[in-house]
Amino acid sequence: MTLVDFDLSDQAFWALPMTEREAAFARLRALDAPVFFEEMDVSFAPKGPGYHALVRHADILEASRNPSVFSSGQGGATNIPDMPAEFTEYFGSMINMDDPRHARLRRIVSRAFTPKMIKQFEADVESAAARIVDDLLAKGPGCDFVTEVAARLPLKIICDMMGIPEKDYRFVFDRSNFILGGFDPEYTGGDVSDIAGRLLNAGLELQQLVQDLAAYRAEHPTADLTSSLVNANLDGERLTMQELGSFFILLVVAGNETTRNAISYGLRLLTKNPSQRALLLSDPDAHLPGAVEEIVRLASPVNFMRRKVTRDFEMNGHLYREGEKAVLFYWSANRDAAVFDDPDTFDITRDPNPHVGYGGPGPHFCLGAHLARREITVMFRELLRRVPGIEGGKPDRLHSSFINGIKHMECTF
Repeated sequence: MTLVDFDLSDQAFWALPMTEREAAFARLRALDAPVFFEEMDVSFAPKGPGYHALVRHADILEASRNPSVFSSGQGGATNIPDMPAEFTEYFGSMINMDDPRHARLRRIVSRAFTPKMIKQFEADVESAAARIVDDLLAKGPGCDFVTEVAARLPLKIICDMMGIPEKDYRFVFDRSNFILGGFDPEYTGGDVSDIAGRLLNAGLELQQLVQDLAAYRAEHPTADLTSSLVNANLDGERLTMQELGSFFILLVVAGNETTRNAISYGLRLLTKNPSQRALLLSDPDAHLPGAVEEIVRLASPVNFMRRKVTRDFEMNGHLYREGEKAVLFYWSANRDAAVFDDPDTFDITRDPNPHVGYGGPGPHFCLGAHLARREITVMFRELLRRVPGIEGGKPDRLHSSFINGIKHMECTF
């Protein structure tokens, strides 16, 4: 086994400065084979056998294309330890499933996320972004860009899609922060003794919120997504209340947190790369699509997903045995010099840009990618039009191995 002098399973690694983490993953990519890491001890799950860290773009594409071998449904995809069943149901929904269960759920909910459906939300996204910039200008420079701008747009759009009233926005925001807060003391209060119970409670509260709304919408339907899902009947199939609740948690966590972090990282990247900002300002319509893809590549809001190997399988010259785990580090794959020229350089004209910021190819590619792209595009178009000189200060990063997040970042303009 190839040894390295750092441990991806140690939470202390994920508190290191970003430059040190980048250097560590570069070393892993340069090795001949994936490194096998021991799993950390956690109070809420038995210690597992360890995992192969897949850090190269080619490995992640190949594993993603073989879901029957690299399973998402055996112990969950969003955590490295094998999670109790109630956790995988509440916190992952179809992310933590294999076909045919995964295919059934995705088939029912996917109709809300087609490009045609996203087009219908375009006016709502634009008006929401305009209001957010209005409030930013009224508040003035020195405010927190994450909470005042980046977090507000995806939160509002998702809540509006589901029919969640504005009075509950803060409730949803706080619970989703805690679920993805990892071991960050800002969200745990420094107490990780009962983190599993508190995570489960946050999930239950979000689930109850949407289930109460769904029960009402079953009798009083409107044009919102909750009405559509609770009354949907596709080939005799519909979501159960449990499935609806879990899907809502997935939506607010995956669709809210990831897009807000991409927007936050986007401002930081434009601040650190003034020539790229100038190019984008010179013709936003021409360069925004490329800028959004490059932002998502470098932000890589989701660091990893985990898979379990269902049978012995050789991939790119390395043997993976039945029962072993493989962790797909998307963040690392998006910096693979074998695929991306000057991978650490922010280049809004990069073409092609085959990043895996929305996951690899296959059945688990991000269902909300179209919506995420639209939200990031509209937010930056509004900011660059009305506050072209806005800059983001030093990020206060989330202490998490799963989410590459920014909690706070002061902005000036």
